[in-house]
Amino acid sequence: MSPISWFVPSSLYSNPRWRTKLVIERPTAEMCLACRGAKLLCGKPKCPILTKAEGFAKNAQAFLNSELIQGSSPPGVFVGRFGYPKVFIGPMVPAVYGETSFLDTPELWKGKTIEEIVDYRYSLVRGCFRASITDAQTGTRLVETLQEIAMSSKPADSELSLAKKPVNRISFSENSQPFGPSAPMKDFKPTGNITLDQRIEKAYYDNDLKAADAVFDLYRQGVLFSRLEKAFSVGVFGEKKRRKLVPTRWSITALDSTLSLRLMEEIKDYESIDEFRVFAMTNLDNVYVAILTPERWKFEWIEAWHSGTAWNKFGSRPEMIGDFEGYNGRKTYAKPGGCYYSTRLAVSEYLSRIRRQSGAIMLREIHPGYILPVGVWNVRESIRSLLTGDYRKFDTISQALEFACSNFLISRDNWIENSELLKQATQQRKLTDFNLLSNV
Repeated sequence: MSPISWFVPSSLYSNPRWRTKLVIERPTAEMCLACRGAKLLCGKPKCPILTKAEGFAKNAQAFLNSELIQGSSPPGVFVGRFGYPKVFIGPMVPAVYGETSFLDTPELWKGKTIEEIVDYRYSLVRGCFRASITDAQTGTRLVETLQEIAMSSKPADSELSLAKKPVNRISFSENSQPFGPSAPMKDFKPTGNITLDQRIEKAYYDNDLKAADAVFDLYRQGVLFSRLEKAFSVGVFGEKKRRKLVPTRWSITALDSTLSLRLMEEIKDYESIDEFRVFAMTNLDNVYVAILTPERWKFEWIEAWHSGTAWNKFGSRPEMIGDFEGYNGRKTYAKPGGCYYSTRLAVSEYLSRIRRQSGAIMLREIHPGYILPVGVWNVRESIRSLLTGDYRKFDTISQALEFACSNFLISRDNWIENSELLKQATQQRKLTDFNLLSNV
């Protein structure tokens, strides 16, 4: 049942003439969790939750009152999604010179507070101009400049000329890190030498190399995910005639999915682990728990948002959302969105590193201290950190689950009720549970 069907017949909501007039004053927690500010299921022109978040950020610090921004781009680029296939793209530049990489490199944000992350993002001004997604093939001057910036191995001194003063606002998304003030762009140019990452540059000039092969090869060479995502977004990779600009939020999930699928192909050739492993940690008032099971690859991701959190502002009880896949993967987009794929990448990285395969039941409990959604990078880096830490070994799923749930406020029964893989593990018996030789 669609979240909207609690309020109006689905036949009416599917009619565009009615949909534009329908406004739900108080959305349910289930609706907010399914929407996350992207689908505007409540009918409002702008998500009320993200509007409050922007109000928080708006007072975080005053910004420059200028139409000319001069500084070192981290490097940073952005591709929007509205109006696709004609989208707004542009560089992100702070008003300072020097080592600014940390402003747009989530891999460096471990241990930072939400306020610090917002400050990093708020210091970057985003210039915007309209481009066709196929401009990645034809190579307009501005698009080529952005491609060079995305291939840079270190901050690039730049000059960003705006048509008007930047709007004093920050944009939040569950799928990508926050973005700061923006304005239409008149011009953008590097003011110093751009040092290209030769590994990415080589892939750029290979006009016959498929994008999926390029990003996986570079990933294996140690290029950071955030660097790959930027280059992928501005159409650096792929066969020349097929290169396109890819909206930033789409490129992040596409990269998470592509890399994890490649790693999953490898780990399926390994032996499975021989015990239950449980990892647990807390970051930004999120509790993460991983239960790895001694069997062939399968995967599940479940999020539980407590009342008062970003996507459960209006609920009186925790709301949970999750999805799973078996050994042969999945064909449809996962219900929790980008976090599903960022977690799957982090898990497949761990299993590739230890050269084993396993089932993976990944659980996340979000508490009110997580005041703003800061992007799927937070989940990816948290799970990476989780799986580099210590773990507890158990002989049975019951023992593993008891320890796992001791880290949560939500009960064991609620996790099982919302988990397909936990139901299978605790309620279904396997052939290996029986002594088949007893009848011989």
